Amino acid sequence: MEKVYAILRLLVVFAVIGGAYLLWLITRVTALFSSELAQRSHHFVVRAWARTMLAVMRVRVSTTGTPPRPPFFLVSNHLSYVDVLVYLSQVEGIFLAKSEVAGWPGLGHLARVTGTLFIDRGRKSDLVRVVKAVRHSMETGWGVIVFPEGTSTPGESVQSFKSSIFEVAVKSECPVYHASVTYETEPPSPSAQVSVCWWGDMEFLSHFIQLLTLPSVVAEITFGAEPITGGNRKALASHAHEAILGHFRPVMGRGDPTVLS
Repeated sequence: MEKVYAILRLLVVFAVIGGAYLLWLITRVTALFSSELAQRSHHFVVRAWARTMLAVMRVRVSTTGTPPRPPFFLVSNHLSYVDVLVYLSQVEGIFLAKSEVAGWPGLGHLARVTGTLFIDRGRKSDLVRVVKAVRHSMETGWGVIVFPEGTSTPGESVQSFKSSIFEVAVKSECPVYHASVTYETEPPSPSAQVSVCWWGDMEFLSHFIQLLTLPSVVAEITFGAEPITGGNRKALASHAHEAILGHFRPVMGRGDPTVLS
């Protein structure tokens, strides 16, 4: 029966995505009159979409601290595709993601619609283009959110950060804001490490359907009190990593991995 309810919720998810996409297309008309109005309408639609998606998925978001206001450069640990919805529900920003995401069926198009910037991590020369793109986004009033671990994890700790993207902060002389995200499920549901966190070789669709069977999920975001400034990109990456470790709460217990089979 839980699987049946999950399928029904999946249909609702598709309906929410379709409705939000149509509304987003309509709001693009505002770009013909005002870039500021277009930006505001974009954030309104994306935030409404993210919050509605989370409600359908029965994910409740709890926050500690104050989210930065755009323009900003925000870094966070990374646990799941759910992170994107959680952050979009709370801050007005766009993401920087690996170029592979752009080619994912469905998800890649959603990423582009929400304004995601992409970086080819296999080409060092692409960093120059990305730094310019991120700087331009910030200069035109956008906030940029980055997951510098480079991959999602089960949330036992925070992996070391890749320092290259911190060159944006160095070149722009902008502060680095930081936040951490964690998840919790209620017994007898499986641990959030396997039912919410998405990592390793987990298959997306089966994981997402399993997520939709959960009666409730709590997502917690902690925004750091003070941004980090100064230093080269390696120093910024190290200091941001230490700062996030200072307020990160690990996702507890992997539970029974067979629940995803």
